[in-house]
Amino acid sequence: MAEAPSEPIPFPFPEPPSVCDLPPELAEIRDGESVVEVKFPDGITGWMVTRHADVRKVLVDSRFSSKVMAAAASAMSETETGKLMNESLVGMDAPEHTRLRKLVSKAFTARRVEALRPRVAELVGELLDELETLPRPVDLVKSFSVPLPVRVICELLGVPAGDQDTFHAWSNALLGDWQQVVEKEAATVALVKYFGDLVAAKRENPADDLISELIRVGDEDDSTLTEREIIALSIGILSAGHETTANQISMFLVTLLHNPEELDKLRANPEAIPKAVDELLRFVPLTTTGGIIPRLTTAEVELSDGKVLPAGVVVLPAVATANRDPEVFEDGERLDLGREQNPHLAFGAGIHYCLGAQLARIELQEAFRAILERMPEIRLAVPESELRLKPASIIRGLESLPLTW
Repeated sequence: MAEAPSEPIPFPFPEPPSVCDLPPELAEIRDGESVVEVKFPDGITGWMVTRHADVRKVLVDSRFSSKVMAAAASAMSETETGKLMNESLVGMDAPEHTRLRKLVSKAFTARRVEALRPRVAELVGELLDELETLPRPVDLVKSFSVPLPVRVICELLGVPAGDQDTFHAWSNALLGDWQQVVEKEAATVALVKYFGDLVAAKRENPADDLISELIRVGDEDDSTLTEREIIALSIGILSAGHETTANQISMFLVTLLHNPEELDKLRANPEAIPKAVDELLRFVPLTTTGGIIPRLTTAEVELSDGKVLPAGVVVLPAVATANRDPEVFEDGERLDLGREQNPHLAFGAGIHYCLGAQLARIELQEAFRAILERMPEIRLAVPESELRLKPASIIRGLESLPLTW
């Protein structure tokens, strides 16, 4: 076992040379101590936990607070962005989170989501029809990976088709470089205004969409769901619901092309696509850092190896290393599209388990089902070494993905 570093490790970590690799620092942490101290750009230090059991504990144990972190961020700046962070589901603890999640779940049901599958498949087909008319190489990011989830989530919410490109630009600013404060605030203000107007319009003329259903649920529950909460929920669903999936489509395809033997197996057995998607969710990190939203300890907590974290410290759960923990995943460093036991944490765990997990799975499954069927000879149009990740973005994704077939 490697010795623990004497000084906190600078964080975030730099990106690795290849888009298919983890940052070397993450690999060193994974092979060393289960808990390491990291130092953020503002000088604050925190603890990164790396093992599956500990990461899951951070995600499910109420002593690791999301609300305190969100409130601290909001307190640092009286901006609309800070307020929205404090009002979002990811920035809440029970019982506030429990109340809102319960209400949203009444509108965002498994039946409603699964009923979207035929429409998702239809949108996939339309986009691939358009893509096949373009001169090659084609940029999959621009022509498919981004438009698909944008259209799906906007249709789900009830956003008019003509506004969808504007929505993507706003959401991109919201989840982009955190140092671009002015751009983020402008995007947040625009989104809050837009959704405020849209909620008012849906209240007057409800339709078969999620915003109308949230309004109905709120009214039936004696107005326990406020206008501001519907706005915050809608923005959260928009941002998380398309940015992550857009990046995953591109990153998953690059990973498959990087592992041709596994890709050939999937081509030969397309019925295995659901299982393959879950393995890609495990194997390919969603964030640039390998971790997800930090938590703050509200009490002393003991982790699996006896390490005790005191109250009041920042804790970053490293999902990227947890999802490759050799104590949980046999040969976890290898992509195995036939993996049977796969308790990955790509969608989180506990009360903050991703609300849109099933929708994301449907989009990814239908996307890869169609791509592999219609473009069996798809391949990179440039060397893998020339691919670049989006700079300073929270979600790990490619700037472009030139492909031919």
